[in-house]
Formats: sequence, C-alpha cells, structure tokens
Amino acid sequence: MFALVVRFDLTDQSAASKFDALVERTAAGIVEHEPGTLVYSTHPVVDEPLARVFYEVYADRAAFEAHEEQPHVKAFLAERGQYLSATRVEFLSDGPAKGLPAGPGDE
Repeated sequence: MFALVVRFDLTDQSAASKFDALVERTAAGIVEHEPGTLVYSTHPVVDEPLARVFYEVYADRAAFEAHEEQPHVKAFLAERGQYLSATRVEFLSDGPAKGLPAGPGDE
C-alpha cells in the first residue's frame, strides 16, 4: 500500500467554502474513476475552522501516480492554491491497521 496525510490551511472562511466545494467535485471523480484509491477521506479539523486533513490510501505507488494523472485531480491541484495559506504532506509507511486490505506479507 501507499498512503499519505495532507493538511491544508485555508486563508479565510470564504476560501474554506470554495475549497470544500472543490473537494466535493474532486471526490466524486475519485469515487467514479479510481479503483486503486482505497481510502480518500477528508476532514475539517475540530476547533480549527480553516484547516482540513486528507487521509489517502492507495493500492500501491502506481495507483497513487494514476490518481495524480486524473483530470479531476489535475483540476484540484491547479485550483487549490488560491484558497491556501499552507500545505503539509506526509507520506506514510505501512503499520498495523484495522479496516484496510492486507499488504504484502501481512497475511
């Protein structure tokens, strides 16, 4: 598996609303066209109204790369910057998990 967590900090409430609408459009494309995207979960952060966290799990690195090439994802990447004050991306290694498909050697 290939996983990452992304934190987006938004500039203001108007930007947050527009970013959330962009995320909704993008997520619809992910659900429809990305079988290798196993988890794509987006969350507002409690007590931080201008922060969003995404948790993403892909079947493998190739599935992530295919995700990045999708038209809906390219549109998201092109548009998101105008709403953001900061972004933090953290790539994750495999670890114990519940609810995710077993990775190689986890059987």
